[in-house]
Amino acid sequence: MMYYIGIAFGFIMKLLYGLIPNWGVAIILFTLVSKLILLPISIWVQKNSIKMVKMQPEINELKTKYFGDKDTIAEEQTKIYKKYKYNALASLVPLILQIILLLGVVEIVKNPELYLGISDIDFGFLGFDLRWVAVENGGIAWLIPVIAGLGALALCIGQNVMNVLQAEQSKWNKWGMSIFSVGLSVYLGTFVTAGVALYWTASNLMAILQQWLLNKAINPKKHVDYERLEKSRKELRELETLNKNKKRSVEQIRKERADYKEFFHVANKKLVFYSESSGFYKYYKGMIEYILENTNLTIHYVTSDYNDQVFEIAKEQKKLRPYYIEEKKLITLMMKMDADVVVMTMPDIENFHIKRSYLRKDIKYIYVPHCIDSLNMTMREESMNHYDVILAATTCQREECEGIKRYYGLKNQEIVDWGYSLLDDMLRDYKKSIKNKKPSKRKTVMIAPSWQKDNIIDLCLDKVLKALEGKDYNVIVRPHPQQVRHMREAFEKMKEKYAGTNIEIQTDFSNTSSVFEADILIGDWSSIGFEYAFTTEKPVISIDTPMKIMNPKYKEVDVPPVNIWGREKIGEVVKIKDLKNLDKIVEKMLKNPKKYAKQISEFRDETVYNIGKSGEVGAEYIIKTVQEQIKERKKNA
Repeated sequence: MMYYIGIAFGFIMKLLYGLIPNWGVAIILFTLVSKLILLPISIWVQKNSIKMVKMQPEINELKTKYFGDKDTIAEEQTKIYKKYKYNALASLVPLILQIILLLGVVEIVKNPELYLGISDIDFGFLGFDLRWVAVENGGIAWLIPVIAGLGALALCIGQNVMNVLQAEQSKWNKWGMSIFSVGLSVYLGTFVTAGVALYWTASNLMAILQQWLLNKAINPKKHVDYERLEKSRKELRELETLNKNKKRSVEQIRKERADYKEFFHVANKKLVFYSESSGFYKYYKGMIEYILENTNLTIHYVTSDYNDQVFEIAKEQKKLRPYYIEEKKLITLMMKMDADVVVMTMPDIENFHIKRSYLRKDIKYIYVPHCIDSLNMTMREESMNHYDVILAATTCQREECEGIKRYYGLKNQEIVDWGYSLLDDMLRDYKKSIKNKKPSKRKTVMIAPSWQKDNIIDLCLDKVLKALEGKDYNVIVRPHPQQVRHMREAFEKMKEKYAGTNIEIQTDFSNTSSVFEADILIGDWSSIGFEYAFTTEKPVISIDTPMKIMNPKYKEVDVPPVNIWGREKIGEVVKIKDLKNLDKIVEKMLKNPKKYAKQISEFRDETVYNIGKSGEVGAEYIIKTVQEQIKERKKNA
């Protein structure tokens, strides 16, 4: 076969050598001719490479959507390939042609007299004899592999920058392949003739120019959505990092496997609750307890927390069946969900990797807020758009949800006047705690910043403490645990600085001192301010740090968030520039507790639904929905 390739290439080389009788020039001209002959294939490769990058956002989104489900990913990825008419094997065509070309050139250069039919060939070129082989001739011939390596390096750098496919590779892949290519070129350049190395080097340099021209003619930026590509890549990377960082014991893995199997072993599930961690049970507690006490319904409770308190609670409740399912396995579980009603506190269902069931389209998904403030400003855009039902805690949340419905045209979404079961529990527990407790002679001011950029600790804690230091009340700084984790050394220095004063820096969260025992709470944008005020009827000072905004489009819904205007209903708002007067505001509040208690209780009673019975109200709605779903399923059976 090589003989016939040599005959064909030899004919072309003979013509080129006839134009300029120099073997080196002929090889360079042959390289140029080969590039022109293969130009249609190079254009096809350019278009195919753009196609590969163009469909990458969809593939990344697919991998995020079905994270951990390899079979589904493979199946759906095949559909994407068909949609774009992409064949992965087709990319081998240019590589095969390049190998054939190289073998043909090697054959001609080895036996030029045979294929060209010329005996007096001039092999001299720029001081080299193009028949030299570095390993045989030595001396200046050792420049042959060096030149071959430099040509390969130039091509690698050019491809890393200009090639649409190569530019999207990781740095490790880019430079790993570069090192391999350069090393291979140097190695092979040691054993081939200088003529072959010349062809190789000329081909690499021409490929750089060709790639630049192709990018001008077929610009990848006109075809690829790079913003979507980067977003999809980031979401997938975050999910992979989250999964990688979760180190689990053998017992956890075994339990998850058994619970996953058991969950799907149970047929005709009517009611499922999902909890991200143990801390979320408190939002369901009142409803779950009512359902267990007043119905025969079995509650299937899925949690991603191996140590969730629900496992202990379930030991006393036969109709409460908990399952431990981590986030990776949860993706598949949710896609295969088979139940009449699913209750969740997790926003953004359908927007990211956790989806509604692919198995049943008639499931009712109910969203339970895990906050009592804005659902529009403090959550991502469209975070609740894919729920069938929203349980609203307050009139403010209902107004926001109605506004969101109008803005997005969510005609079938139902909003229920629910309340806030956690607040009911906090009110009940608080009243019990203060019933027999003697009031403290010395008042306490609690500083509880949120965990967000530019919070109190980041911007103005020194100014706050300077205004309150040395006063006749205790001041407790209770930072968010995450902030302590990142700034432990700084907090230890603060402890030393304020030792022996009226200021205490709390970084040990095993301390039983409750936020609700304070007489005044100082915060910024955290929802704990509303929970504290509504529970204790004590005032909150909100320092006007930059707003916590998760949804930059919150103003599109024409309902002012309670986080902005509601802060004045539960206390006072203080600008950072006015912190020098903070002590005067604290003293005013401490002297007028009844005024603030009346103001707060009126605001709470006007806005929070079903105080004291939200668990019952929410549970009754869920029970009714389950019954309706069962009737509808039987009717359609």
